[in-house]
Amino acid sequence: MDTKLSIEAIRFKQIREEFRYTQQKFAKLLHIPSTTADIERGKTKISGQVVLGLMKHFQINPLWLYGETKEKYLENRNPSIHPKVITLNSQDTDNILMVNEKAAAGYPHNLQDPQWYERLPAFDLPLPQFRNATYRGFQVEGDSMLPSIKPGDWVIGKAIASFEEIINERVYVIVLHDSVLVKKLQYQPYKRKVKLISFNDGYLPVEIDYRDVQELWLVNSKLTFGVDEPEESSLLKELRESMSELKSQLKKIN
Repeated sequence: MDTKLSIEAIRFKQIREEFRYTQQKFAKLLHIPSTTADIERGKTKISGQVVLGLMKHFQINPLWLYGETKEKYLENRNPSIHPKVITLNSQDTDNILMVNEKAAAGYPHNLQDPQWYERLPAFDLPLPQFRNATYRGFQVEGDSMLPSIKPGDWVIGKAIASFEEIINERVYVIVLHDSVLVKKLQYQPYKRKVKLISFNDGYLPVEIDYRDVQELWLVNSKLTFGVDEPEESSLLKELRESMSELKSQLKKIN
């Protein structure tokens, strides 16, 4: 008896494991009675309804499922997130454009308009940290990234071309369809989600669909203006008070 599994059974299981579903939960999602175990063992053929479910929920290409093509998805699963417009200086190297709070409101709607970028200030930083890549500066609005990044600070980010380049737990400038955010980022490919995390505990993490991201910039530096006096820590304050009290007691003894 030939026990070799069919290509569709093997790939069906691959999809389930890739998106981290149990057999029971995957069956429920695709309206399969009980479990997907029989399909994965080759005992039950994949029905047309299941194929439609894979297309609907995961954009799986049916031709790939049956081994007829290498194109796994019906659409570009990881859309391009590289900069839509790049400006050059007189030496034909990338400028660092600066997007202030006011410009950030219109930035997502003008990503492909070269004339709009001409209104933004630009400069060069002759430092090794800013070579061989495209960088852009964004002014931070709001207090969600306190205490590390204050309102009005500027962050400078390196352009990211694809989701595969993401380094989890790093800070990014995320350009959505209607806003520009600065957040710590976690990419969840199995869920096709991006989690945005604030430093300020008063803001809860937010998950967004990866297709809502237009551009990503990995923050590698910041510009801040105005240096605050360092606040005395509570421990240091307690030590000072204890020393004063000790001195007072020694004087009484003497």
